[in-house]
Amino acid sequence: MYLANTGRPDAPPHPLGARRRVPATVIALGAVSLVTDVSSEMVTAVLPLYLVLGLGLSPLQFGFLDGMFNGATALVRLLGGRLADRGGRHKRVAGAGYLLSALSRLGLLLAGGATSGIAASLAADRLGKGVRTAPRDALISLSGPPETLGRAFGVHRAMDTTGALLGPLAAFAVLWATADAYDAVFAVSFCTGLLGVLLLVLYVPSATPAPPARPSPLQHGALRDPDYRRILYAASLLGAVTIGDSFLYLLVQRGLDLPPALFPLLPLGAAAGYLLLAVPAGRLADRVGRRLPFLAGHAALLGAYAVLLLPVAWPTVVAVLVLLGVFYASTDGVLMALAGPVLPEHRRAGGLAVLQTGQALARLLGAAGFGAAWTFWGQGPALWAAALALAGALAAAWRILPAPAARAPAAPARAPALDARAPAALDAPEAP
Repeated sequence: MYLANTGRPDAPPHPLGARRRVPATVIALGAVSLVTDVSSEMVTAVLPLYLVLGLGLSPLQFGFLDGMFNGATALVRLLGGRLADRGGRHKRVAGAGYLLSALSRLGLLLAGGATSGIAASLAADRLGKGVRTAPRDALISLSGPPETLGRAFGVHRAMDTTGALLGPLAAFAVLWATADAYDAVFAVSFCTGLLGVLLLVLYVPSATPAPPARPSPLQHGALRDPDYRRILYAASLLGAVTIGDSFLYLLVQRGLDLPPALFPLLPLGAAAGYLLLAVPAGRLADRVGRRLPFLAGHAALLGAYAVLLLPVAWPTVVAVLVLLGVFYASTDGVLMALAGPVLPEHRRAGGLAVLQTGQALARLLGAAGFGAAWTFWGQGPALWAAALALAGALAAAWRILPAPAARAPAAPARAPALDARAPAALDAPEAP
């Protein structure tokens, strides 16, 4: 049953009594994301070595390819969200995105070292990721009551991050077993990606949102809703003062003079923290409201900036990685859970796509601005500027984000219709 206060984005939840189960749709989508991320991260882990050392591309050429396609991903999300909302085709559009990413691995396998083929394969991978993200998150938000969305997104993100951790390990295992045969990595990644598509087809039910019973303020666009606009403005503002993980890892590497071979291990530490904290952060957001954990996550990022302003030592590294894990666990899925209830079912994917795109583009600007500040001022002044900007943005976001609504009595409402073919085998293990 939906609750009467779900029209507000951050309504305090009602006492749940017995613990609710995580919807089967969330578990199925989490499995799809886990397998797909194993496939994706296998390629990501070896691609720089393959392109720069194996094919002789310069770092500038590799950076241009990667940066161009990553920027395009943010814009493709809008197309994916719009297509998914037409007739409630969330599963079909998400499936097309997953399939396109899987086929991109086959493209790398067949490219044979041709730069044009590699560029086309990278473009297909980024397009697939951009297309599937908003429909997938819309399916999660439509899978259960709004008061449990924080935990639902936390479970999904934890499973997704598990795949991101296993992918590089799988890639190095394949390279070790095949004497550095990159083609073997691409072949295994392709097969793993197809497995993710198969899991989506077999186990993820299709959401079929019904038209609203009365005219909605979002009938002709999400931006007409004041609460949604506030969430979008706050997320974009905070994104613009987020300098990017890579810069933080570079600061750590320079401070400790780490060997380049150890540099790739730093993201694994932050990902492990994210994995451990995603579900607890989501459950906390369901209990206290999503606004406070979202802001607290950015406060943890501010703490990482502050730690790096001190002399760098190994305890500093641990603190930065832990704080980054807290940041992602408290913001990524929590933001989707905050915005989801504001959007009507028939506009859910499109609204989430606009939010994700705004945040991604703001982060690109923030990273570029920090890079310029580092170049012209030096790393110390640039980091001070970033910390002060984030502190100011946090204060502004506290005022911009919609305040929690007062608790309202429960009222019956129709749950979103899901395809009855969802298998009983997935029926809901409890969240940790």
